[in-house]
This record gives sequence, structure tokens and C-alpha cells, in this order.
Amino acid sequence: MNFIDIAILALLAVTAVTIARIRDLWAAVMFTGIFSFLSASWMVVLDAPDVSFTEAAVGAGISTVLMLSTLALTGKGEKPTKRVAIVPLITVTITGCALIYGTLDMPYLGDPNDPIHLHPNPGFVERSQIDMHGLPNVVTAVLASYRGYDTLGETTVVLTAGMAVLLILRRDEWGSSQNRGGDSRKGSLGDARASGKRGAKR
Repeated sequence: MNFIDIAILALLAVTAVTIARIRDLWAAVMFTGIFSFLSASWMVVLDAPDVSFTEAAVGAGISTVLMLSTLALTGKGEKPTKRVAIVPLITVTITGCALIYGTLDMPYLGDPNDPIHLHPNPGFVERSQIDMHGLPNVVTAVLASYRGYDTLGETTVVLTAGMAVLLILRRDEWGSSQNRGGDSRKGSLGDARASGKRGAKR
């Protein structure tokens, strides 16, 4: 693990603690976007640009926009709690200890004897390196070469979902503007009728 890995992991830890401690929801959303951006940067360092693109688009992009849109409909401050939640604290502590204990049996990063490395055919791994001109990440080679059309289909699905969300939000804005326009037309028509009645009485 080099200096860049240590620096990014340290920034991720500091950002996670800040998100848990901060009370301003707007600032918390901004820090979640920073956390996703740091995660995407770490994936680039690990030679996994495909995962980095997904994290940057979904985590730092769409999720941040949706959370900011939600804050536009709600308050920006967290409601203060009157008492300390003991049960969630105990649950999170036990879960964290169990996860840490489970990582003790994990193999070292990059160990060629890992079960995940023994499952694929070694010839397939070597051929993928040749086909992708020495790309160090086998997963990226598989997704970009042998499963290129599948990856393109997944990207199309994500793009279609994002466009659908934008169209739904725009339709709501268009409907509200139409309602406002209809109310104004009704109001002007009512004023015209009232003025006509007053003129007839005179």
C-alpha cells in the first residue's frame, strides 16, 4: 500500500466521521458527494476505472442531485434528539466488530492463491491481458472486451433511468406552471365579468 492509498483512505475515514457528526443536512449531502468522489478516485488508483465511472456518476452525481432536491422540500437542519439511542449504538457496535473479525480470515490483496483467482482459467486471464494490451485489472478487461455489449446495455439502462427522472421532474414543473397560468386566467376572467356587471348596473 503506497502513500496515495493511505492518503485516500485517511480522507475517506475523516469524511465518514464528519458525515456522522455534522448536523447541517446540506453540508452532510456535500460531504457524501465528497465521499463518493474519493471512493471513485481510489478505484482509479486500484486500476478499476469501470467501477470508478459508476461511482462518480451514481454516487457523486445523481445521488447528490436527488438529495439536494429532497432538501429543497424539507428543512436543512437535523431535528435534535432528546435521548441517546442505546439499542442502535449497540447494534452498530456488534455489527462492526463482527465485520472486523470476518476480515481477519481474508487473503492478502493480490495473492495469486486467492479462491477468486483460482476459479477462472489461467489461460483466460493471460489471454485477457494480451487482448487488452497489458491492462492490469482483469475485471476491467472482461467488462470492456468480452462483456462489452453487456456493459453497453447496463450503461444504456442507467442513462434511460436518469432521463426518465428528469422528464418526471420537468413534467411536475410544467404542470404546476400550467396550473398557475390557469388560475391567473380564471382570475382575469372573473375580474372582467365583475367589471362588466358593474358597468351594466350603472
